[in-house]
Amino acid sequence: MDFLQLSGKTILVTGIANRKSVAWHTASLLKAAGAQLVLSVRSEARAQSVRKLFPDEPIYVCDFSQQSQIDALRDAVTAQFPVLHGLVHSVAFADYSAGWLPFHQTPRSAFLQAVDISCFSLIALSNAFREQLDPQTGSVVTISISTTRMAAENYGYMAPVKAALDSSLCFLAKSFSQFSRVRFNAVCPGLLKTSASAGIPGYVDSYLFAEKATLRKQAVQTEEVAAAVAFLLSPRSSGINAQGLVIDAGMGINYFDSQLLQGPGQS
Repeated sequence: MDFLQLSGKTILVTGIANRKSVAWHTASLLKAAGAQLVLSVRSEARAQSVRKLFPDEPIYVCDFSQQSQIDALRDAVTAQFPVLHGLVHSVAFADYSAGWLPFHQTPRSAFLQAVDISCFSLIALSNAFREQLDPQTGSVVTISISTTRMAAENYGYMAPVKAALDSSLCFLAKSFSQFSRVRFNAVCPGLLKTSASAGIPGYVDSYLFAEKATLRKQAVQTEEVAAAVAFLLSPRSSGINAQGLVIDAGMGINYFDSQLLQGPGQS
C-alpha cells in the first residue's frame, strides 16, 4: 500500500552533501517510496560525489547565494520536469572561521551571508519555482531547528537566522495561498550528527548533553527527520500548513530531568 502517496511524484531535493546529511536520508526515503528525484548540490565537485550515491538521478549544480544560478536551476529542471510536486530546502551556511565570538561581536558580513544562504534562499527558490509547483498538492519543506529561543553560545547567530526562516514560512504560505494550495512547513530537529554540525565549535559537547536530555536517552536520528519530511511532502499531511514539526525526542520538556540535575546514580 502506498500510504504516503508519493509514488510517481517529482520532488526537488536540495543540499545533499553525503550519507550523513538530512537531504541524503530524505532523498533515499523518497526514492524508496517511488518518487522521481531531482537533486541540487552547491558545486560540481559535490555533484561528482553525489552521483556515486544516486547514479540514476538528475543532479544540478546551484549556488543559492546567486540569483542567476537559482534561475538557471529552474530553467534546467523545468525543461525536463515541467511539474514539481514537492521541494525540499535543506540549505544552510554559517562562517565560523573567526572562531567562537560572543553574540554581540557577530561579524556583519557573516550574519548577512548566513541570512542570504540559509533563509532568503527558501524565498528565492520558492518564487523561482512558483509556476512549476503543483497548485493543488505542492508542498515545500525546509529544515529548521527544534528551538530558536535557546541561546546556545556556540550556535550563535544561526538561531536568529533560523528564526527568520521559521517566520518566512508563514509569509510564503500566505502569499502562495492567493493563487494555489501549495503548503510550506518546516521540520525542526534537535541536535543531529551531520557533517554540517561538525563545523560548529563545541558541537560534540552540546550533542552529548542533548542526548541525555531526551526522554529516551538517545539522540534524534537523521532518518527520523527524513521520515517527517516525507510526511509533510505527502498528501497525507494536506491539513498542515505554515507549521514547524519539532523532532526532539522530548528534549524540550525535559530540562529539569533528575539525572541532569543530580548526575547518574543519584536520586
